[in-house]
Amino acid sequence: MTYSKTLSDGIGNIHPRKNLYLLELAEADSAKRKELKAAKSSHEYNIKLEDFKVKRKEFLKTLKRKTKQYSASHREDAATDYLNLRLFKAERKKEFYKDFAELSYDAFLEAKIAELEIRYIPDILAHKALLQKKLQTVKEKLADIDEDERTIIQKTIELTVAERKEKLKTELKTLSEKYTSKSISKKAYKTECKIKRAAYKEDVLAASFTDPKVSLQEEIKNITYRLKMDIKTKLNVLESDIADVRRKTPIELERFPLISVFTCFLPGLGQLLNKQYVKAGIFFLSSIFIYLIAFPYILGYTNYQGSGISGLIGLAEGGTKIDKSIIFMIEGIIALILILFSVLLYTVSFKDVRKVEVNALKGIRRKTWFESKRSIEREGFPYLVSAPALIVIVFIVIVPILTTVFISFTNMDPVHQNKFSWIGLQNYKTLITGHGVAGKAFYLILGWTLIWTVGASTLSIVIGFVLSLIVNQERIKGKSVFRTIYLLPWAVPAFITIMFFSIMASRGGPISELLEKLFGLSIDIKNNPHLTRTALILLQSWLGSAYIFLLSTGVLQGIPKDLYEAAEIDGATGFQRTMKITVPLVLYQTAPLLIMQYTFNFNNFSIIYLFNLGGPFNPTKYGNLAGSSDILISYIYKLTIENQYQAIGAAITIGISLVLMVFAFLNFRRTKAFKED
Repeated sequence: MTYSKTLSDGIGNIHPRKNLYLLELAEADSAKRKELKAAKSSHEYNIKLEDFKVKRKEFLKTLKRKTKQYSASHREDAATDYLNLRLFKAERKKEFYKDFAELSYDAFLEAKIAELEIRYIPDILAHKALLQKKLQTVKEKLADIDEDERTIIQKTIELTVAERKEKLKTELKTLSEKYTSKSISKKAYKTECKIKRAAYKEDVLAASFTDPKVSLQEEIKNITYRLKMDIKTKLNVLESDIADVRRKTPIELERFPLISVFTCFLPGLGQLLNKQYVKAGIFFLSSIFIYLIAFPYILGYTNYQGSGISGLIGLAEGGTKIDKSIIFMIEGIIALILILFSVLLYTVSFKDVRKVEVNALKGIRRKTWFESKRSIEREGFPYLVSAPALIVIVFIVIVPILTTVFISFTNMDPVHQNKFSWIGLQNYKTLITGHGVAGKAFYLILGWTLIWTVGASTLSIVIGFVLSLIVNQERIKGKSVFRTIYLLPWAVPAFITIMFFSIMASRGGPISELLEKLFGLSIDIKNNPHLTRTALILLQSWLGSAYIFLLSTGVLQGIPKDLYEAAEIDGATGFQRTMKITVPLVLYQTAPLLIMQYTFNFNNFSIIYLFNLGGPFNPTKYGNLAGSSDILISYIYKLTIENQYQAIGAAITIGISLVLMVFAFLNFRRTKAFKED
């Protein structure tokens, strides 16, 4: 192990070594280093250092005995006893450590801390004594109050309050008359009334303080509060100065840092050996969680039905009739998450202990609890606040997602509901080859899903944008009426609109009859695949256009008119102004949301299912599990919920999720807003 010639403190300052033995080791070559290590005990500095350690041990033993004697002979309140005892020890430590300050940085630090305590504590004690004396004086005054005189004062207070109350009534009446005569607005009337009532309360409170008893009681509360907070504040200042001295005073260690290695499997032990006792207590809670909660669950001792990790591997194979593979899987996934949590806690604990050891070799001292607490308050607050949310997200979001992923690698179907097993990539192979349960219907549905997504989303964007352009024109009158009408599709619940249009598009419905009267054609929209798909695209375009209209209107109203005026002066036509100014600015602001329209429609289950249940049905092309207007999300619903092909449904879900994530990511990266922000 090599040593540096200098040391660093907690704020980056460089200090020379006081340990001359370690300094010589750092400067020596390998041969000389071996010689120095062989003669370690006879080195002059080590002899002095060992003598210091012996004297320090004896001093601390004597100090402990004297402290007990002092404590027994000086008894006041707890806070004063603590301060007196601390001052008593500081005075003796200063006398002892000042003689060894040049020998060791530890002795230098102890002397500095003692100096700070000697400087601050007498002032704290004096301030506390002053407040206590003042409190005692006030209490004596309270006990000596003349009740007859106080009765007279109370009557005066009652008269004052009554007069002030009448004055308030007069003021409020005057304000009411001004409001009635329209001299002031309703908002001004309410504001003035609040001001008058607040002034009344302040005057009543001020009058109550003329009662000597009330005044003295309030003063007692104030002094009592100051006794608590002033002492706490002054002690915090002392601790802050001590922490500052610690950061600026290096430490010299000779041992190699091995605590972190030997204590890595018991979080808290390393912190305890590093003398970080509060932090050790916190990390010991991690050990309790790991060894009393996580590990038993992982090994299957506290499971509901499964058997931890082994249950995830076997999936209830060979179990009883009541054992369900899905429960074994879910509990196995929870066991996996508990393993990850445990590894995370091990890692955090190891890194914390390791950091303290490595810093100590450089010369940086470990943090006290006062310093650690201040760091947590300043830097760790976001993590503390978000930790509960993270835990909740893990169990209500991550567990279901992992369950879906794992199910896609099993044979869970109508035949294997209670007991299913792992089959690897068979479900994905079935989808890619177009055989089995999915068959050729998968690719037909995928093709229609893409057409539906592009058609419905693009058309709704175009309609919404065009409508916003029209309404934003200065020549249009009654803009509020048009905006209200255009927002109705978004304001009315979508499922009501979809069901309403489904009824109207049925055989004999208003839309079908109107088309027959106008064109003389007998059209059955819901039994014709092409007409159903066309109706769905048009209906979704109408429903989605309201949202795009709202987005575009908001952006259009924020575009400076100067841009259009400058373009018009330069000779740009209305179409050119729209394409060169309006469209780029609107897209810049709304591009991420427009991309989300495509991903939303890709998974828009409600309109497909509510309009025609995914029909019309054509078993020769789609089999018995899907209809001509089904998209992937409704197809998954029918596979899993209606027909219990959960495994193949999960495989499709994972596939489309990955495609959507890649699509959204690539498109977000291409937007100007993403690149600049």
